[in-house]
Amino acid sequence: MSVEIVEEQMKVIIFQMHTEEYAIKVSEIQSIERMQSFTRIPGTAPFIKGVMNLRGVITPIIDLRQKLGLEEKEADETTRILITSNEELILGLIVDGANDVMDIPVEKIEPTPEVVGGVEAHYLDGVVKLGSRLFSLVNLEKVMQD
Repeated sequence: MSVEIVEEQMKVIIFQMHTEEYAIKVSEIQSIERMQSFTRIPGTAPFIKGVMNLRGVITPIIDLRQKLGLEEKEADETTRILITSNEELILGLIVDGANDVMDIPVEKIEPTPEVVGGVEAHYLDGVVKLGSRLFSLVNLEKVMQD
């Protein structure tokens, strides 16, 4: 009789911002959209880019680069909007590109250093190194709260 050891895995979407790769749990993503036009809202924080009508749902859009304190970048062909949701809010996150969907072993998640690639640890749940790739796990709840 053999005993099968099953690793606990987390399915994540890998996305790019600047030169770094980040990850968000797939369960927190509703869809990935190409960059679209949106309506600006005067008097809001600079990282709030506006709202867009996504299949009948008015969705706030934020620039995740600005939110995390990274330098701004003009949208291009690879720019994507990650449509995220929790029980209270649907939110679009502008990112440089969506790269991959992966299963990562939960035991590979390590504590977040104080600053990762210029991003405050406050917005991250940890870092994962798989082979030559390093991912920072974004804490979506903290991004939505602040």
